[in-house]
Amino acid sequence: MDDSQTSYAVKLPAFEGPLDLLLHLIKKNEVNIYDIPIALITRQYLEYLDLFKSLNLAVAGDFLVMAATLIHIKSKTLLPPSETDEVEEDEDPRTDLVMRLLEYQRFKDAAQGLESREQEWREVFHRPASLESGEPTDEINLVDLSLFDLLEALRGVMQRAPEKKDLEIVVDALSVQERMGLILDRLDAQESITFTSLFDDDTTRLAMVVTFLALLELIRLKRLRILQTELFGAIRIWKSTSLQPS
Repeated sequence: MDDSQTSYAVKLPAFEGPLDLLLHLIKKNEVNIYDIPIALITRQYLEYLDLFKSLNLAVAGDFLVMAATLIHIKSKTLLPPSETDEVEEDEDPRTDLVMRLLEYQRFKDAAQGLESREQEWREVFHRPASLESGEPTDEINLVDLSLFDLLEALRGVMQRAPEKKDLEIVVDALSVQERMGLILDRLDAQESITFTSLFDDDTTRLAMVVTFLALLELIRLKRLRILQTELFGAIRIWKSTSLQPS
């Protein structure tokens, strides 16, 4: 990447933590939280850290601590039981992690319940919007439609441009700031666009990364709203109505 891109780091105030990523992976793989396939989850978790690095996303140290914890648990599950273990009752090395995940999920569900109730009171005197009119029925931000959901969508898009082993020198004239302007221009001409259509003109991974960083920055600045009509469904993007004239 050029200087304008390598020096650009996205920092999200609502950036999810390592437990959110683990819950996302458990949901994505449809596995039992009480019987986590630690080898699979550890591999996918480390792949996400690599993706964060390639996108120049600022990653908190907690993610690295959790990576070390997962690797430690994985190593313990692979080791044969010692003689002392035969005397004492075997304890699943995943137990502490499972308890942390369950407790975190309870607090997260409670917080979301309070947020939903607040939203309901806010909308008591508002006429509900309709998808047919071009307005989303629910405003989703990076807390609800998580960063990890967006990264999953990005993975699918990036499959169009397979990574090359040899160094590919591409002069990309657009910076993140300029891509932000192009996205907003498209939404001036259209009420909404799909996530995948953002990358229609991007033929390299470099260009896709710049477009994705521009999208994240616009979300962070509350310039955009994103909506997923169903779990793992298509993602659509609108301009934030709070910035449009009444």
